[in-house]
Amino acid sequence: MSTARAGLLRPRQQVHRGTVKASALWLDPALLGEAEARRRILAMWSPTVSVHAVAGGYLVELSTPRVVACDTAPGLPLTREHGVLTSAPLSQAERRHPRLHEDTVVLVLGGQAQTFSAGALPRVDVSAWLEVSGWRLRAPETLGAPPPPVAVLEPLPPPSRERFGPGVPEPSPEAQAMLARMEGRAVTAPARGPGWWARLRAKLSPEGTVVRAGADGGRVRPGWLTRLRARFSNPGTASREGGGTGGGRPGWLARLGAAFRGPGAHGPQQGRPHASGWLARLAAMLQGPPRDAAPRALPPSAPAAPRGPNPWGRLSDWMLRNTLLGEWVRQRKTEYVRRLFEMFEEGDLHEALRHAIPLSKEMSDGAREALGLPGLREQLTLQTQARGGAGAVFAGGPDLYSALQQRYREAFRRFEREGRFDEAAFVLAELLGAVEEAVSFLERHGRFKLAAELAEGRKLEPGIVVRQWFLAGDVARAVAIARRSGAFADAVARLERSNPPEARALRLLWAETLAEAGDYARAIQVVWPVAQNREAARTWLERGVACGGATGVRLLAMWATAFPDGLTAAGERVRELLEDDAPGRASERFVFGLALVEEAPSANRTALVVPTLRALLRDRAAGNARFTSDLDLIKRLLAAAPDGTLRTDLPTLGDCVHPAWRDDHARPRAEATVWASSAGTFTVHDAVVLPDGRLLYALGEAGARLVRADGGMVAHFDVPAFCLVPSWHGDRVLALARRGDVWRLSRLDLVARRSRPWCDVALTAWAPSYDGDVWFVSQDTTVMMVDALASGFRALWSVPGLEQAAICLAADATHMSFCVGKRERWTYALADGPTLRDRSALPPEVMDPRRVLVAQSMVPDGETAMLSMEFPPRSEAPADGVTPLMFRVNWMQPVSLRSRVWTKPDDERRKGILISREWCLELLALGTDWQFQLTDRQGTLRAVLTFEGDVRPEARFTDGLLLTFDAGGRGLWLDLESGELRHLPVV
Repeated sequence: MSTARAGLLRPRQQVHRGTVKASALWLDPALLGEAEARRRILAMWSPTVSVHAVAGGYLVELSTPRVVACDTAPGLPLTREHGVLTSAPLSQAERRHPRLHEDTVVLVLGGQAQTFSAGALPRVDVSAWLEVSGWRLRAPETLGAPPPPVAVLEPLPPPSRERFGPGVPEPSPEAQAMLARMEGRAVTAPARGPGWWARLRAKLSPEGTVVRAGADGGRVRPGWLTRLRARFSNPGTASREGGGTGGGRPGWLARLGAAFRGPGAHGPQQGRPHASGWLARLAAMLQGPPRDAAPRALPPSAPAAPRGPNPWGRLSDWMLRNTLLGEWVRQRKTEYVRRLFEMFEEGDLHEALRHAIPLSKEMSDGAREALGLPGLREQLTLQTQARGGAGAVFAGGPDLYSALQQRYREAFRRFEREGRFDEAAFVLAELLGAVEEAVSFLERHGRFKLAAELAEGRKLEPGIVVRQWFLAGDVARAVAIARRSGAFADAVARLERSNPPEARALRLLWAETLAEAGDYARAIQVVWPVAQNREAARTWLERGVACGGATGVRLLAMWATAFPDGLTAAGERVRELLEDDAPGRASERFVFGLALVEEAPSANRTALVVPTLRALLRDRAAGNARFTSDLDLIKRLLAAAPDGTLRTDLPTLGDCVHPAWRDDHARPRAEATVWASSAGTFTVHDAVVLPDGRLLYALGEAGARLVRADGGMVAHFDVPAFCLVPSWHGDRVLALARRGDVWRLSRLDLVARRSRPWCDVALTAWAPSYDGDVWFVSQDTTVMMVDALASGFRALWSVPGLEQAAICLAADATHMSFCVGKRERWTYALADGPTLRDRSALPPEVMDPRRVLVAQSMVPDGETAMLSMEFPPRSEAPADGVTPLMFRVNWMQPVSLRSRVWTKPDDERRKGILISREWCLELLALGTDWQFQLTDRQGTLRAVLTFEGDVRPEARFTDGLLLTFDAGGRGLWLDLESGELRHLPVV
């Protein structure tokens, strides 16, 4: 700020008058008051208005000049004259003053002009004037109805007691305790009030004494056995009560506890004086042999070592072997077993079963004899939940086991003779552990539903569970479990041995489910063994052929040869395929020939052999035969030819093998550039290449458009589409559009060319493709297998309650993987239902709070690439103040037996990464352009695709294809088998 000196500017006019075009206003808090000045400034404030502190007041600089009346303006108006902001009109002579230049602010106060440099004025933070500390932030709520909760196929609860008839009484407390012991749970004693002795001790106990609560709120001091058990069961306790921080010598109880806890409970013991008393000998006996060598570290993916017996268990084992207590327990056990045998011999089966000892076919290594005995069983109900652990085993010698097994078998046969099938099944499943035999027994006697409940509750093989529910008449549950576990084939095979009509019905349901999911080839394969159902499969053949691709031409060969009129119906399609000279369809003609020679001999097949052979020879001559040897196929077709003329005229052919582009590193890498001038009219949010070469574009609110490879439009789907989830079979696609906190899902049928809304649901992440039947998604901390065929949003399986939100899902026919936030990676095997195979922590570098996860890509078998951006510490900032951001890639190997070579250094240009089983695609920022670099598993650069302009492109891997595109509709399509590179048609 300038100050008064010689040659000060004293304008002849002090203020503006009338109406002026003000570029700024100056407000004087001394005249208006601080509160009023702030109120006026906030009233005219907008994001483009700036406020500066000038001459003890506030200068409000407007973004655009505003016409104001000087006598009613909220402050002193300033106009801009020749680049100078002034609060009074200046004459030409006054404007030539040496202090005035462009970006000068002139305030005339008290008859004297004060000049300021606009660039040096301090800015005022207007937001500090707003007091919002008492405000409460409330999340906005949608005006529409929230989506309904997701229905999940939950396992059935155990059958209720009413299922076994009115003769089954309510369980007594003793029976509940017995069931708890058998299931390995803690026995809950009935609540009782403290006795007179406990109340007296509570009265006499001083304040602060450690006490335990009674049933009615009374408090009693724990006994010596409770304190001893607590001392042995707590490895972290190293000193006596009240002396945790003192330096005194530990008491005898602490030393005894330390001895039972074993070495390593308190760290290394080197330098400690050797004790030779009875306590040391007792500890040495209980601890076992010394372990001089340190245990080897387990690999990161190996499961943790099993826990050994706790100190209290070690003490109880020693007491049973070396004290009179063990003799007393053995006598009680002998008496208990003797009375049990007497009950069986006397025929008192009701009491015998109440006292019976459950047998286990495989005794666990950690089982030990319990200090207590099993309680009484008050009811003969089946436990439909699987048991485990040492608490379920009452171990005895092999003679005792055989004797009990014999008694139980005799009881089972007696129950069966008397028609008491429920009790007989109870003996098989609960006492003998023969669950499969119990299920078969119940089925044989018509108890189908109970058999199904028992099979599912005891977690038998999925094929058995599906079979039992189908026989029980619950077809919907049988089909749902079969779809979740993939157990249709096993269930049909089991039914065919005993129930052929039911097997045929389940086979047809299996085929219909596959066809509804778009897997027409497997649906036809499943239904074809049943001759009466073959005509119904013709519709599936036609739809499968319409999908195109390799699967479509295989079904085309079947359609033309399997039906008497097939050649007439499919002849035009066959002729179009065989007469097409396009190199891109050479692989389809090869697949057609392979399918043709596999068909049964027929007149239609014979008629197609020669045209197919000529098409293959034409492809061989043109150099279009690729990827594999076609000589064997040509020989087989020649052998099936109707006459020997072609075999005679054909010269000797050599083997012609052209390796695929992905396997031939001698072939040049693919390079192409997408020019900025080639953008289309619509904004493309997502794109998918279909098996027949057509493309589907997601155009946002404009819907989805299906086009041919040459750009011709095939169909338009009038549903909002921002993300696409294609089926593996190419006949259907899910379209997603965000609507606030939820996503609107729509189904697109590409064969019938129609669309229909599905549902609105909250989603966090989803698998980028699906099999047409089930789709894996996540909702915050829950991962679900969604029924993609249901009318509503229903889950066949779920994993709820994860520690963080599940992100970056990937799934195929055999595996499914996802990441739990930035903490863990979970990988499931999908055979026989999702089964967790690996749960590994992400690399510690990813969990660094200084890192921000920029991109993440995952393969279904768990291989994960994570690109993170790291902010270096402030202490490492360069002198110019510009802190470079470091982009680093972390890798996690898959659970399957394959590996990838990653040798590239960190590159700050790397902004994205996408991986598949065989490829790695990186996105680099090159100034104003973007570039994709494709490398194979060995780290060899195979393709470089450049996009001109600042619009960030996207990419998608499909079977043998790489698709890259941007919002302008520009893109490239790379065939990873042939190396052929094409530009996408513009929409």
